[in-house]
Amino acid sequence: MTTKTHAALLASPGLGHLIPTVELGKRLTTHHGFHVTIFVVTTTTDSSETTNSPILQQISNLNGLGIIFTPPVDVSDKLDPENPSLGLRITLTMIESLPFIRSQILSMKFPPSVLIVDLFGFMALPMARDLDMSTYVFFATNAWFSAVTMYLPSITNQAFSRHANNHEPLLIPGCEPVRFEDTLETFVSPWGPIHEGYVNAARIVLSADGILMNTWQGLEPGATKAATQFAKGPVYPVGPLIRTVEPEEKREGENEDLILSWLDRQPDESVIYLSFGSGGTMSEGQMRELAYGLELSQQRFVWVVRQPVQGDAYGAFFDTMKDGDGSKVEDYLPEGFVSRTKDMGICVLSWAPQTEILKHPATGGFVTHCGWNSVLESILSGVPMVAWPLYAEQKMNATMLSEELGVAVRATAAEGGVVCREEIAKLIRRVMVDEEGVAIRVKVKEYKLSGEKALSEFGSSYESLCQMAKACEFHDLNRSSKEVKAKGA
Repeated sequence: MTTKTHAALLASPGLGHLIPTVELGKRLTTHHGFHVTIFVVTTTTDSSETTNSPILQQISNLNGLGIIFTPPVDVSDKLDPENPSLGLRITLTMIESLPFIRSQILSMKFPPSVLIVDLFGFMALPMARDLDMSTYVFFATNAWFSAVTMYLPSITNQAFSRHANNHEPLLIPGCEPVRFEDTLETFVSPWGPIHEGYVNAARIVLSADGILMNTWQGLEPGATKAATQFAKGPVYPVGPLIRTVEPEEKREGENEDLILSWLDRQPDESVIYLSFGSGGTMSEGQMRELAYGLELSQQRFVWVVRQPVQGDAYGAFFDTMKDGDGSKVEDYLPEGFVSRTKDMGICVLSWAPQTEILKHPATGGFVTHCGWNSVLESILSGVPMVAWPLYAEQKMNATMLSEELGVAVRATAAEGGVVCREEIAKLIRRVMVDEEGVAIRVKVKEYKLSGEKALSEFGSSYESLCQMAKACEFHDLNRSSKEVKAKGA
């Protein structure tokens, strides 16, 4: 028998889900002596990008941590081609992958005694209990959204109806209300299958032995307390878990060397970085306004450019543009923009080393879609934000960042849903050169220190993960005791 606790972590499709899962696995291995197996669920469109991800290559030689990729899954024939729901596509992909995951666990010489899933992996919890594994759900997002999700089964249809039809805020005890303009599709379709499926998922999540959240008490004290009251088991705030960059890491790839070498030549905190995550996209008209707004701001910049997609804010989530398809940034930007701004900044296609850019001394601001990984990376780098949410819970994140934490200014769309160039220029200058930006910079650096303290030895998140690890070890002891008695009988 092995003396190490063996935990299986299940990561749903998308880099936004994979990154925090990998970081949690690394922390369980290096700080708590666990053996960790990460199951990475892949699709037919993202399998190559996922398997070759630098995030996974970085941990390939880490002792005690293994990666298993599921066979690529295609569920497109089960979706409405006119309105393919992102959440439904991920959920169906996870369901299709479960038989493979179960067979892999059963074939292991030392099978895991713990299963940790992200929110989209909730359907694996009954399987884990059937295999006598302890079960945990890892909310790779903030405590506010986590608490709202856990409280959903307690909300009446009348309250959902008032939220959907009368645009009344959704009231959550101990938390800020969810305003209608920040709501999710699952909160405004109280009689639809998407809503019913999500509420059912919340019930299954609440049946887990414990809940982990990628946040820390110092960032969200009220929402963290509310989450502990809604959950049936213990709640463990274990964040901020973000991708780490080792100082001795070499710069690899043409894009990375180009960007970081250019940043090396810029003054401290003088560059605004623009990226909308691994899945975010915008329309051609919005990209044109963004380009002109960036030019009007007269600020140095690094901009990760993606092919515009009309009417689909997460158009690159599964179908990320691949290198070598012949596209150039000039194909997607106003004529002459790149040449006019060649002394101001850099436009790169599809991908940039975000963690390294945000950590660079020259970076002074971040225009972000407010995905939680990006938010945490920005805070832990001490970089203020322009919040520009696109989909999922990102509007809730943007509200929290701009109104509660004071570490961001928020983009506001005009009629037609487009943020105009004058507004964009104004937002960038508010963060980079105005007095308001100085105050935001001070605030975000305070949260940076708070997050680092939470993760340090004896910090709140460090202690929280220690408690969870002890609970897993206690389950191991009970499980071993049962096995011994069964053999004796």
